[in-house]
Formats: sequence, structure tokens, C-alpha cells
Amino acid sequence: MKKSWKIVAAILMLAMLFSLGACASQKAAPSTSPSAAASPSASASTAKLKILDTAYTSEDYAICLKKGNSELLGKINTALQGLISDGTVKKIVDNYINNVPDNLTFQQKTDGLPVLNMATNATFPPYEFTQSDKIVGIDADVAAAIADKLNMKLVITDMDFDSIIAAVSSGKVDMGMAGMTVTPDRQKNVDFSISYATGIQSIIVPVSSKITSIDDLKATDATYTIGVQQNTTGDIYATGDFGESRVQRFKNGADAVQALLTGKVDCVIIDNEPAKAFIATANK
Repeated sequence: MKKSWKIVAAILMLAMLFSLGACASQKAAPSTSPSAAASPSASASTAKLKILDTAYTSEDYAICLKKGNSELLGKINTALQGLISDGTVKKIVDNYINNVPDNLTFQQKTDGLPVLNMATNATFPPYEFTQSDKIVGIDADVAAAIADKLNMKLVITDMDFDSIIAAVSSGKVDMGMAGMTVTPDRQKNVDFSISYATGIQSIIVPVSSKITSIDDLKATDATYTIGVQQNTTGDIYATGDFGESRVQRFKNGADAVQALLTGKVDCVIIDNEPAKAFIATANK
């Protein structure tokens, strides 16, 4: 959901980066990249949507905390760096993206523990989504692992993506995790942890679309309309690149994809992993 610049990726991969910030000895979080092969399989006669081979942007996801809460930020960074270094974060990502069971257990005994309140927007699979009335996903599991490290009880609150930074800034919650990218504007209001994952913004189009690459969207005579989840970095980037008149904002990614299916927009820009989940549903 969410600033690096345009890259082209041809295969899906998960990798551990071996540098983070100024510390060359630290390990960074896993990364995923999109490709045409990343689109869920469906026969040519039944497939409705696809992901373009050309990615739109890449970005690093991090945890946001109330500005100036250096004590909690330090504890979370220490716990998170340990979970990245020992491979726990990669196992969590592999579990949700590559269906590799991680055999990890968290939050088994929480009675009497101090609470770590987390805000999220549970409409962004596989990072956060609802399953049997429980919020699950990569962010939920990483947060649970952090809470275990800190000997705290994790409590997750689902809210609109727009409300997360305000909830963190006001102290209503301790932290926000929602596939959130570090941007200069967001840094004015909250502090961010080290990065725990690298995501890709991808472009979803109908299988019969004349849009074949980012260049088609950027053509001087292009008038294609773009669906985005409001206030995500997909929204920020698309609005900056193409202008307000070509961007339609939706409360969540599912609504944007539904608008694409019904012809109300020409494409959708969203994180690659949720894109694959939405396409899998649409192409059934």
C-alpha cells in the first residue's frame, strides 16, 4: 500500500536483503516482486483480470508509532531486527505467499501481560485480512512475534486505513501495521520502525485491455482512469503521476477491483500480493 521508483520484475521472488539503514551488518526484510506468472492461473476463456509484467513502484513497509515514543520504538526495532535475523519474518512471509507452513506459534499465554495495541485495516491480504472473525496475515503474525519478544499481549483493532496514523498520533493505539510505506508526509506525523518487508505496487487490468505497460498510462494522449485505495501510496503515486482527474479513490482495494470488473475504471494500482488475491477471486 504505499517510495522507490519504477522497476521491472519478471519473476516472483522472496529474498533477505543484507543491509538496512546505515548498518551494513544488519539483515533486512524479505522482498517480493511481481510478474505475469504471479497472476493466479485461469483459462484464457474464464480469466477476467491480470497483473501487468511491468511493476509500478517498489516500497518498504514499516511499523508506525507515536512521534517521540523513542522507548517503544527502540524495543520494537530490537525485537523486529532479531526476528528478521533469525529468519522468523521470512518464515511468516513464506507461509502466506508461498504456502510453506511456518510451524510458528505466538501469544500462547497472555494473561496479566501489558497490552500492545495495534491498528490495521484488515482488507489487504495477505498482509491483513479476516478469517473466521479473526484478523490474520503477515502483519498480524509479525506483530504477534514482536509482542512475544516484548512479553506483551497483542490486541489488534481494525479501522479504515485513513484513520490509522491519527489513532497512533493521538495515543489511541501503540502502533500501526497495514502494509504501510514510509513517506516524508507520514514522517511529519509519526515515527517509523526499521523495514520488515519490501512490496511492489502493480497494475491490474482486464485481460482484453489495451494497457500493456506503464508507458501506455503515461502516453501524452492517454485518458485511462485508475482505481486506487484512498490515501495509500498507490493513490499518492498515481495522483502525482496522472492527476486528480484520472484517479478514482475507493475505501478499499476490493471496491477498486469491483469497479474495474464493472468497467468504471480502466486499471487498478495496488500492492502485488493483494492484487494476486483479488484476481484469484475475480477469475474463479
